[in-house]
Amino acid sequence: MDKKLVVGIVIVVCIVVLAIAIAVPVVRKTRGQGAQASLQQAKKWMSQTPLIDGHNDLPWRLKQHEDNKLKSLDLNQRPSWEITHTDIPRLRQGRVGAQFWAAYTDCFTQYKDSLRHVLDQIDVIKRICQMYPETFEIVTSTNGIEEAFQNGKIGSLIGVEGGHNIDSHLGVLRMLYDLGVRYMTVTHSCNTPWADNWHVDEPGGTPEFDGLTDFGVRVIKEMNRLGMLVDLSHVSKGLMEDVLAIPNVAPVIFSHTSAFALCNHYRNVQDDVLLKVKKNKGVVMVNFYTKYINCPPANITADVNYANLTQVADHIEHIRDICGIDCVGIGGDYDGVETVPEGLEDVSKYPDLIAHLIDRGWGNTDIKKLIGDNLLRVFRDVEQVRDKMKNTLPDETTISRQLQQESSNVCRSKVFLG
Repeated sequence: MDKKLVVGIVIVVCIVVLAIAIAVPVVRKTRGQGAQASLQQAKKWMSQTPLIDGHNDLPWRLKQHEDNKLKSLDLNQRPSWEITHTDIPRLRQGRVGAQFWAAYTDCFTQYKDSLRHVLDQIDVIKRICQMYPETFEIVTSTNGIEEAFQNGKIGSLIGVEGGHNIDSHLGVLRMLYDLGVRYMTVTHSCNTPWADNWHVDEPGGTPEFDGLTDFGVRVIKEMNRLGMLVDLSHVSKGLMEDVLAIPNVAPVIFSHTSAFALCNHYRNVQDDVLLKVKKNKGVVMVNFYTKYINCPPANITADVNYANLTQVADHIEHIRDICGIDCVGIGGDYDGVETVPEGLEDVSKYPDLIAHLIDRGWGNTDIKKLIGDNLLRVFRDVEQVRDKMKNTLPDETTISRQLQQESSNVCRSKVFLG
């Protein structure tokens, strides 16, 4: 080989190696700057529109670990519990603008003392806000959410998790609204005497009512009359369809539910129902629980105890693609689940999720719809339905007490009408 040719090849190789050596750090630096820029952009947009999370179970953790005794801990510090996703510093770091706090009671309380327990949980939510007024403010309206956000407070709303908590009495529903409750999850993981829960959809499950009974329809209509959001998380598919088929029903929410097409858990919402939600102009707020994010059919060998931020973003985009950008929101379910995705370990991580979506090409308007504007629109529509029904009298319908679950229940008192 000609010596000049060899020297030329060596020179070219050296130039290429030198170029790569220079380029790689530059690319790494650029990528790092890009990620940082997306995070800063996310925080900027989150400072302009409140991130409204649909479901947080901190009140339940307080019941479990502290018996609702708030003086025994400081929410300005990280709780010592084994599972802990929420405290004031992490909420601030996560740029949370408003939060629906869950007033949850176990299904075992049905036909017994569910009302006492749900009142206890409503009380602790209100006492949190009273104890930390510099951080939290109880709000009950769209205007309240926006005003609290403008004042640097986390607007705190109450959602009752499970229709068993009204004890099949519309009067109880009305009193819960008067106490500040602004959504009710129609069922939790048990049927009520008037509605089916999601377990009936599982293999081997049998619907008891094929969705809603006539009394169940009255519950939904009374919620519309009051201005209480109808939450379809935890309910059966038949119940979802029954609610969405009620003429002129107000827009609904799914406060913490993900996409069935990406994870076929029956707590998730299926595509044909998403199309009905789109017509209803409701909103589906994506749940972060790993078992609802990472499972078949998307991954046949999926470990349901593991998921990551990217997969959560996939659920968000799937719901957007089927139901529309006006249909999707966020409902992390923090402190209500045992395992959460890598990258979304607690409430401080919301900006990371938003930054990731920005990296996927999401713009200002769509990000703001996701984090809060969609929920505000739905809530405002529900308030308008309430205002139109202001001259409609309260429903006085009662439900038969001749139910097998109650006939042998010694905890139920008997009232005789003369």
